[in-house]
Order: sequence, then structure tokens, then C-alpha cells
Amino acid sequence: MATTELEKQFAYLEKGCVDVIPREELASKLERSLASGRPLTVKVGFDPSAPDLHLGHTVVIRKMRHFQQLGHRVVFLIGDFTGLIGDPTGKKATRPQLTREEIEENARTYERQIFKLLDPEKTTIDFNSRWLDRLRSADWVRLAAKVTVAQMLERDDFRKRYEAQQPIALHEFLYPLAQGYDSVALECDVEMGGTDQLFNLLVGRHLMREHGLEPQVVMTVPLLEGLDGVEKMSKSLGNYVAVEDAPFEMFGKLMSVSDDLMWKYWLLLTDHTEHDIKGMRADVRAGVRHPMEVKKELASTVVGELHSPGAAEEARREFERVFSARDLPTEIPEVCLPLEGNVMLLSKLLCSAGIASSNSEARRLIQQRGVKVDGRVVDDVKAELQVSAGLRLLLQAGKRRFANVTFS
Repeated sequence: MATTELEKQFAYLEKGCVDVIPREELASKLERSLASGRPLTVKVGFDPSAPDLHLGHTVVIRKMRHFQQLGHRVVFLIGDFTGLIGDPTGKKATRPQLTREEIEENARTYERQIFKLLDPEKTTIDFNSRWLDRLRSADWVRLAAKVTVAQMLERDDFRKRYEAQQPIALHEFLYPLAQGYDSVALECDVEMGGTDQLFNLLVGRHLMREHGLEPQVVMTVPLLEGLDGVEKMSKSLGNYVAVEDAPFEMFGKLMSVSDDLMWKYWLLLTDHTEHDIKGMRADVRAGVRHPMEVKKELASTVVGELHSPGAAEEARREFERVFSARDLPTEIPEVCLPLEGNVMLLSKLLCSAGIASSNSEARRLIQQRGVKVDGRVVDDVKAELQVSAGLRLLLQAGKRRFANVTFS
């Protein structure tokens, strides 16, 4: 039996999703849209809590693009109001609140990064302060009356903190309300987010019903494990690939992913179908293709999309030259540091040279014997280096990060 256009669209949109609640309503909305020509309004909210997006964020952004490619209206919602509250999702303690200035600066970087995947001509960027700033005290009271404390404590992280007698600030209860009201203001047909956002998304569905609107369909995507293959991709854990990483850096990081995790990256970070991916897995199992070659293809696909095909090709050539021939990169960043004494902690030097993003990451790299100074492995986290004016050191962390450091 021939596959209908509706079935094709549904399969394309459902690819890689964990939850579609409820599936029959999404099918109904898509069917009405096809019949009427009226696009669905699809929203994803991002709180600008940090300036950099990483590949974990692009999983849901890619799903936005899928809706966009099918002609639907995509709203990239920047939570400049909710960012002032701080999303409590997954937090064991109250999250620090950002200033308006920090939020505005981070939001500007988001606008630049999302257009690596989304079509700027077909993307609506909105800010939830546009309607949340207008709510008066009485409006907040009426909104709060639509959700009970018992409902809030159904949320896993709130419940765990309550049972552990850890404090929950009242303003944290406002976050799901505010995010839910975003859907009311935009009259969303669909809202998407990571699986950790399921509670918040369902609050939006509940509030839409309470306001006499047709409730949105909720879709969640998996949380992407980072390069360590264990924890969720996170800048604070140092296991991330930033959207704006340089092509060679991005390519090299992706090549460090385990063979098992590679398939999840294929599913969530590319537009390849599940059928395509099953075919590649079968080829690897049969020995027709080597996992390394499939991983190079993955890295080339991701780098080519976020940068350019030419940049991906150059990054692949450089990677093969460096790691097959065990040569140094043709271009190593030059870093000049002011001399502040005759001795410097290696962990501090790695941070100052941009090799590590934090002291904890630097110590972890050293403990894992991943750091070389002038080609010599150093594995003492308390290691100190003798430094002097004019001294030049070659620093290396792992197989991808290099820096020539001089002191003045």
C-alpha cells in the first residue's frame, strides 16, 4: 500500500523523538494543516543562561528544521523573562538568577548560532518578556490558581528536593507557569524540548486547556550524551562540542566518540533516516565498512552542515594527516602570556592557554595522562613548570588541542 503524504510527514517528524503526546493529536493537526494549507505553530524555548550552544542543543533545533522544511511556522523563543527566574530542571539547589544584561548578551549569540541550521527567512525569533512583562500581580495570582502545589510536586526534581528537605524557593514554581503561559500567548500547536522538559511542556498543555484553547502536542527528544559517553553533553563537564568550534576541533572531538555512541549521534545530529543508519550498522557488523570510516563520514556530515562542505573536507584531511602520520597540525595557535613569576602550575597554564575551559577540566586531562609539554606526558595534577621571559612551550591535550606558549 502506498504511503500517504500524512504518513511520510509523521514519520519524518517522529524520527528520534522519545515522547509524542498524544500521537493521534499530532496526526490530526498535520491532517488539518495539509487540508487547509494553514501551517502549524511550533515553539521551542531557550533560556539564554550561557552564551554557547553545543551539539546537544542542536537535537531539538534540527527537529524544528524538520517542521520548517514541511512548511510550518517555527518560533525560536528566547526566554529573556524566564531566564531571570532560572530553570530549576535537574537542579538540586536553587539556580542563580541572571541579570538582564547577561541575558541580552547571551541572546544575541543565540541568534547567530541557530541560523547554522534554521532558515532565517522562515524563522520567527520572539522573546517571552513581550507578554510576561505585561502580566500584573492579579494576572500572576490567577495564573497560579490554575496549578496546585501537589501538581508541582509531581515534578521529579521538586519532589526529590522536597523529600530530601532541600529548599525550593517559591519563584521556582513560577518557572513552569511562565513557560506554560508562553504556549497560551503564542497559541502553539506543538511544543518541543528535551526529555527533562516534559513536565514543563505538559504544564503548557494544561494551561492552554484552562484558557479555552486547543492544547498543544508535546514532543520530546533525547538528551545527548557527551564525548565521555556517560553524562549529558555539558560545557561544565567539558564533554561538549560547541556549535561554533573550529572545523578541525569539531571534527577531532566527534572522532573521539565511542563506536556505540556514534549511532545515536547519526540519529540525532544528521538528517539520515533510521533505515539509512540501520544499513550502515549492518555493513559494519558484516565487516563491509570499518567503524572508523563511518565515524569520519559522521564528523564530515556534522562539520559540513555547521560550517561548509569545503571546511569539512579540509578538516578531514588535516585529521588524517595528524593522526595517521602522527604529525603536528599545520596551524598551532600562538599564545603569549605575561610572566607573573618563575613557576606556574600546569593546570593554570592549560587554562590560560585556552587548552582547558576550567581548572577541573585541566586536572582531569592531566590525571588521564592526556597532557604533553614539549612532547612529554605529565600526569601530576600539582605539576609546576619553570618559566622565564622568552621561554616557548608546546602544549598538547589529547589529540586535538595544541598551543605554542611564549612568556613575556
